[in-house]
Amino acid sequence: MSEIKENAGSIWKNDYKKEGDSKPDYKGKINVDGKIKDISLWVNEWESKKFFGVKIQDEYVKPDQAQKPEAEKESEPKKDTLPF
Repeated sequence: MSEIKENAGSIWKNDYKKEGDSKPDYKGKINVDGKIKDISLWVNEWESKKFFGVKIQDEYVKPDQAQKPEAEKESEPKKDTLPF
């Protein structure tokens, strides 16, 4: 994914949404003051008027990606301290 400019972002239609599903209608990422956030939008209707319901939360990081730095440290070959 390309870099997101500060205080900007992109929202895309959620192709995984099925009718009656509680998943958001649109999803995306935004940069709020230098911190990446996930944004979700639902199309709602009230008194015959449509509007967006919005949820913003910290960026989702897969558990295996969160552990990667630790695993990389362990997989590095240990340097031999012997001079020969």
